[in-house]
Amino acid sequence: MSSKRAPRILIVGGGYVGMYTALRLQRRLKRDEALITVVDPHSYMTYQPFLPESAAGNLEPRHLVVPLRKVLKRCEILSGRITSVNHQARVARFEPSKGGGRDLHYDILVMAGGSIARTLPIPGLAECGIGFRTVAEAIYLRNQVLSRLDFAASTDDEKLRERALSFVFVGGGYAGIEAIAELEDMARDALRFYPTITESDMRWVMVEAADRILPAVSADMADYTVDELEERQIEVRRNTKVESLVDGHVVLSDGTSFEADTIVWTAGVRAHPLLESTDLPLDHAKRLKCLPDLRVEGVDDAWGAGDLAAVPDLTNDDPTAVCGPTAQHAVRQAKRLGDNIADVMRGKPPTNYKHAYVGSVASLGLHRGVAEVYGIKLKGLPAWFMHRTYHVSRMPTFNRKVRVIADWTLALFFRREIVSFGSFTDPRRDFEEAAER
Repeated sequence: MSSKRAPRILIVGGGYVGMYTALRLQRRLKRDEALITVVDPHSYMTYQPFLPESAAGNLEPRHLVVPLRKVLKRCEILSGRITSVNHQARVARFEPSKGGGRDLHYDILVMAGGSIARTLPIPGLAECGIGFRTVAEAIYLRNQVLSRLDFAASTDDEKLRERALSFVFVGGGYAGIEAIAELEDMARDALRFYPTITESDMRWVMVEAADRILPAVSADMADYTVDELEERQIEVRRNTKVESLVDGHVVLSDGTSFEADTIVWTAGVRAHPLLESTDLPLDHAKRLKCLPDLRVEGVDDAWGAGDLAAVPDLTNDDPTAVCGPTAQHAVRQAKRLGDNIADVMRGKPPTNYKHAYVGSVASLGLHRGVAEVYGIKLKGLPAWFMHRTYHVSRMPTFNRKVRVIADWTLALFFRREIVSFGSFTDPRRDFEEAAER
């Protein structure tokens, strides 16, 4: 590192790990100790556990994002992507959203790019499917579900009506279960405005390749969740794979086939592919090899945490175990990461990350939930209340906590708005049609 200037700490990614690490460094380091640069395609961090509630209309979408420039006032925020990293030369290639790219020289590297959806080579998936990891996807799905109700109430074609009212979710983890539960709850609530559509007209299908859903909770709690969903006429198909989705024609491995306009893919994540364009060490799953103190294995001045990092799980008796790709680990690793970088810069040794997984909470729609925390199992309303309490406590910044609580408070007196802004998918359509006339 040069003694003539403050070292640059380059943080690749502005999600949980990126934002919390930068926030920690901002608090720990003096202004002249380092220049902290955060690079991300978005200028905000999304609190993903609240995406299902936002999609269902329980939360204002803007209230579950945290503007990076607002909370990281002492950091340099660059909107764009890092496309490659040559750590030996301490150079990263930066590509802004528009215009030519440039090289960013740095002294300390933090890989915090997170993960992307893990897809499979299923015919039709790329053309028909949509993920559930961003605010844009949550808003799109809300609009999609409500627009399908509008269409079904307006057509006389029975086949088109059945297709419009069929909703398929692939992946029985927390993201998939919460998404299908919240959106089904919203759609059922909306039916009061659609007298020609009944609950039995809608078809909601959860497809899971494994023999159970929610692998992070005990088997009895997973079975309870299945019973809760099936009581609401949601089909939960375990030990079932999707074989084809061409043109919305769903073909499952159990022989079932039907048409659907809405196909949501939540079947897991994989480490960000940027790692494959670096000279950093990767494991068999193409995750960043990290030591327990979050340094990259065998590399100086490089750190990693979160979904893209294989961090040894010191609470597990299995020496090969690594921390799972959860928000719980990401937030705690980021705080440890920020402290460790600051300590090393000041000549102190880093501290190992060690955190036992405390449990999980999930919402299954308004006033319904499932939770298993420190071995305590909760169902229904208590679990739903715990879900909201835990996540609002984890929500970054006091400002956002207040806004989320305000949304929930207003919902006690006013029912959620049922409206689809279909033009959001193509906002220039009306103008283009007018220009052609």
